[in-house]
Amino acid sequence: MQDSEARVRTPDWLHEIRWNADGLVPAIAQDAATGDILMMAWMNAESLRLTAEEGQAVYWSRSRGKLWRKGETSGHQQVVVEIRLDCDEDVILLKIEQKGGIACHTGRRSCFYRKLENGEWTSTDPVLRDPDAIYGKKQGENSNE
Repeated sequence: MQDSEARVRTPDWLHEIRWNADGLVPAIAQDAATGDILMMAWMNAESLRLTAEEGQAVYWSRSRGKLWRKGETSGHQQVVVEIRLDCDEDVILLKIEQKGGIACHTGRRSCFYRKLENGEWTSTDPVLRDPDAIYGKKQGENSNE
C-alpha cells in the first residue's frame, strides 16, 4: 500500500489504528455543532494523515481506488474540528463543519435519510438540492462524490 519513503513520513499515531485487511478504517463524519451523524466513508493511512494535516476531510474511494477530498466536486467540504479514535482503535470519528449543509451525494444533509418503519425503508429527510444541479450529471444512489 505504501512505499518505504511514505512509511518514513508516517506519524506514529497512525500505527495505533487497527486497519482492516484492505488497509482501511471506517470514518464517521459528525456535525460538530449539532451531533448529527452525516455520513460514513473509508480512510486509509494516507487519507487520514492528509485529513489531520490539511484540516479538511480526505477519504479513500473504494469504487475508484483513489483518494477523494470531500467536496472536490460538490463544493460541500468538511472542515475538521476534531479527530477521535474509538476504544477498539478501529473506527475514526471526524467532528466536522459541513460546508453548504449537504453531506450526501443525493442532495440531502445526511446520508442516513432512511428509517425502518413497518418493515420498509422510508425516506425521512428532504432533498435540499438536486444532485444534477450539484454534479452536473446523474448520480447513482450508491455512488459517492
